Amino acid sequence: MRFGSLRAGGAVLTDDAAYLLPDGLSVNDLVALGLERALEHGSTAVRGRPVPFSPDQLELPYLPPSVRDFVTFESHVEGVRRSVDGASGVPEAWYDAPTFYFTNPHALYGPGAPVPKPTLTNALDYEMEVGAVAGPDLEIFGYTIVNDWSARDIQSREMKVGLGPAKGKDFATSVGPWVVTADELAPHLDADGFLDLDCRAFVNDELIGHDRLSHMHWTFPEMLAYAARDSVVKPGDLLASGTTGGGGCLAELWGRRGEQTPPPLQVGDRVTLTIEGIGTLSNTVRD
Repeated sequence: MRFGSLRAGGAVLTDDAAYLLPDGLSVNDLVALGLERALEHGSTAVRGRPVPFSPDQLELPYLPPSVRDFVTFESHVEGVRRSVDGASGVPEAWYDAPTFYFTNPHALYGPGAPVPKPTLTNALDYEMEVGAVAGPDLEIFGYTIVNDWSARDIQSREMKVGLGPAKGKDFATSVGPWVVTADELAPHLDADGFLDLDCRAFVNDELIGHDRLSHMHWTFPEMLAYAARDSVVKPGDLLASGTTGGGGCLAELWGRRGEQTPPPLQVGDRVTLTIEGIGTLSNTVRD
């Protein structure tokens, strides 16, 4: 099922209709209940009357208590290191565990929401990712699309301190357009437990990035287990895959080409991420 949020409340979303969840339940409520009970409530909803629905009514699908952003694509690490800090290759420590950082859960933008360009950046970038939503028993409840917007010039400067990223990342993360439950994507799991999904990134309708999600170095359950080790993971915590390779962000291409081609994002640019089996997330940069 696809669970999303409309102005009228939480809903089950089909290709051409929306069904409000019973008893005023939100998507956060469903995640806290767990996948089995969420599907039961969803089945109840679709037996009701559909409500008018258009994509511009979609809001942030749910409010994650925290957002962990991992870095699981080897080709992304190699390309971005050249662009951000001038280094080459992949650090040996990267292969030890699925590294992540916490980003700002209070600066989240839903599908179609304009994303503000930081005042001091001249190198705004997108990052194409898939996010897993944690359930109540350390299982994967579902998946959504994540755009981890990045101010590369700010990020490059601050990470020379040996801590971060911080202000290069904390201004915006886009999430949506909905949450697709884990059972829907189970047929896309390969023999090693990776989701084999086609991922494409467009800037103003021009294809910039293309990769397979199965090129991740760790599976989502491995990432979830690592996040929970000696720590706490709450239902609804969002675990982002990290940026895909193949132009999943501009900085990877800048690092490989030695120049900022394609150019950094500007006010008015529209970034569209399309992930097989999940959907499309599109946002425009605003001043």
